[in-house]
This record gives sequence, structure tokens and C-alpha cells, in this order.
Amino acid sequence: MGPSSAMAHLYRGEIHRMKLWRERLDKTTNWAVLVMAGVLTWAFSSAGNPHYVLLVGAAATGLFLVVEARRYRAYDVWRSRVRCLQENVWAYGLDSSKGLADENWRAHLADDYRTPTVKITTEEALAHRLRRVYLPLFTVLLGAWTIRVGPFDPRPWPASAAVGQLSGLVVTAVVFVAYTAAVGVALRPRTWHARDELRTPDYRKRR
Repeated sequence: MGPSSAMAHLYRGEIHRMKLWRERLDKTTNWAVLVMAGVLTWAFSSAGNPHYVLLVGAAATGLFLVVEARRYRAYDVWRSRVRCLQENVWAYGLDSSKGLADENWRAHLADDYRTPTVKITTEEALAHRLRRVYLPLFTVLLGAWTIRVGPFDPRPWPASAAVGQLSGLVVTAVVFVAYTAAVGVALRPRTWHARDELRTPDYRKRR
């Protein structure tokens, strides 16, 4: 199982699977951006178009967020294995003076192959994707909706925010609560379990 034999093929296989799931994440993000661009264009193309199409777009973006969070959990499984091999095989092979990152890495990796497990919770996966992609998208949609029911609509608020029998105050409250919940999930203090997200350490300090 040296670096020049089966271990190299194992590493290549894990890299391939990680790359495949990375591409699936990008596809979901692309769908969300396309939907957002479509609803923004349509909502502001005419003052007679209903504002709630922006809320429908936000709901669709939220659905893409849930799908992407599930994919991110699977992606993290392969990425954690790749990082284990990089830290304890390739880094150690290139420079053994700093020792191993994990003395029991073989046992841990073997256990993960015998019984594959998801390393992070759904809530943490949601937080990752919100921070990286979806919170800015939701912010743009919220800003667009605020403009659409404000200066762009000839009716005064809250009448301009009404949807059918729902009053504008109720709709505004729902939008505010949903956005606040997204911000809370993304920014609340937590112990991160996803590995090597380039999140808290400042890697540029060494340069």
C-alpha cells in the first residue's frame, strides 16, 4: 500500500468522486442563479406584474439550498478522505520531519471504508452553503422585493405587499422571519466539523 502502488489508485479514485460531487454542487448553484435572474427580470419588466413572483423565486432558491446542502454532506465524505490521504501519505512522504497529522489515520480511514458515515449535520451543511452562496442570493431577492413593493409600486405599503387575502403586514412579517432564520443559521457561533474549509485560519499569514 505504498504511495506508488494501490494507495495512488485509491487516492485517484477519491479525487474523482470528490470532483464529481463538487460539480453537482455547482449545478445546483447555477439553477438557483438562473431562477433568481428570471424572476428579477420578470418582476421589474412591468409595474403590473405581481410582486409575489419574487417570493416564489425565493422559495425555489430555498429548495435548491436544501438540495445543495444534502449534496454538500455527501461531498464532505469524499473530501475528508482526500484530506486524510493528503495529510498522512503525501505530505508525510514529501516532508516527514513534522510527523503525521493523525497517528491512527489508517484505522480511522479503514473504519470509514467499512462503515461510511456522514461527517456533518444538515444544519451545518445549510450554514456552509448559506455563507458561500445562498445568503447573498437571498439578500438580493429581499432587496428587490423591498423595492418592488416600495417605490416601484404606485400603492403605499403595506397594501402593496399584500398577496391575495393575506395582508401586507403578514406577508412582510413572514419574509422578515424567513430571512432572519437564514441569517441565524448561517452566522450563529458553532463548532465546525467540515474539514479544511479555509474558513477561520488565515492561510495568507504564511505568505
